[in-house]
Amino acid sequence: MSVSTVEPQYNNCLEIVNNKGLTTLGLMSNQVWHDDPRRLTFMLSRYKFVAKMLAGKNKAAEIGCGDAFGSRIVLQEVNQLHVYDIDPIFIQDIKNRTDAKWLMDANIHDILTGPLSQKYDAIYSLDVIEHIANTKEHLYMNHIVQSLLPHGVVIIGAPTLESQNYASPQSKAGHINCKSGNDYKSFFQQYFHHVFIFSMNDEVVHTGFYPMAHYLFALCCEAK
Repeated sequence: MSVSTVEPQYNNCLEIVNNKGLTTLGLMSNQVWHDDPRRLTFMLSRYKFVAKMLAGKNKAAEIGCGDAFGSRIVLQEVNQLHVYDIDPIFIQDIKNRTDAKWLMDANIHDILTGPLSQKYDAIYSLDVIEHIANTKEHLYMNHIVQSLLPHGVVIIGAPTLESQNYASPQSKAGHINCKSGNDYKSFFQQYFHHVFIFSMNDEVVHTGFYPMAHYLFALCCEAK
C-alpha cells in the first residue's frame, strides 16, 4: 500500500488502518452485506431515526440488539448505551469488536423473564416484538415499562403485517406477530398515555398511509 494518498487529506484513512486495522461487520450485518446489501442501508436508517429521537438522553438501552452494528449511531446522540440480547453468540461478537472510542455495555438478557437490572430514561427495541408470540407480548412490554425511569421514552420498531407478502423466507420464519398500523398503535396505548406512530418504506420515515408502510415505529411517552 502506498505511504501516501494522492490527495493528502485522505491520509487519515491510512492512519486509521495502520493504528486500528479495518473495521469488521457484525455477525448479522455481515450476512446482510453478503445476501442483500440494500438491507444494510434500511437497518442503518432505522438506527438514525432512533438516534435523532433520543438525542440528549443520558442513559439508553437497546433490547434485542443482535450484533449491535448500527447501535454506534445511537451512541453518537446519547451519553451512555447499554445493549441487551438473548443470544450469547451475538453478545460475544459485540465484545470481540469493542472499540474504546465507542464503548457499549453488552449483556445477555431475556426481556420475557424480567425487567432489566437498571432503569433507563430511554429504551428502544427494533425488530424484536414480531418474534414474540402474542400470548407473551404483554411480558415484553411490562418488563420494558418496569425498566424505565419516570418520564422515560420508548421506541419500538417492527415490520408491518402487510410487508410479509414481500418478506424473505428467512424473515418469515421468525415473524410470528406482525401487526397493522392501527393495531400496532392500540397495543402500545395499553401501556403509555402518548403513542406516536411513524411509517417507514426503505430508508424513508414518514406519516403516510399505514397499509402502504413496510415498517412502523411507535414512539411512546408517559407510562401508565
